[in-house]
Amino acid sequence: MATRGSRGAQQRARTDAERARLYAARRDWNDGLVARRRRDTVIAVVAGGLIVIGAGVSQAVHAQVSAPAPKPSPTATEPAPTPLLTPPADGAPAPTQTPGE
Repeated sequence: MATRGSRGAQQRARTDAERARLYAARRDWNDGLVARRRRDTVIAVVAGGLIVIGAGVSQAVHAQVSAPAPKPSPTATEPAPTPLLTPPADGAPAPTQTPGE
């Protein structure tokens, strides 16, 4: 007949084995999640980088292919109008017109 202590030891061993099995399963599942997140991050970074590089290349190609802005042609311009009152050469203040005159 089995003694009471040995049955408790067997039950404890089964419980410990079950805990170890569950722990290993959780650890494997978590490792899979970490690997998937790492893979998704790498894919997102590569895709984002390609999009940014593609946008830059697109802008450069568009700038090279599109017609440049037309350059203004020289036109005859009128000379700037001369001021009505020229200051005297001796450094005296120039006369000003007053509204009452």
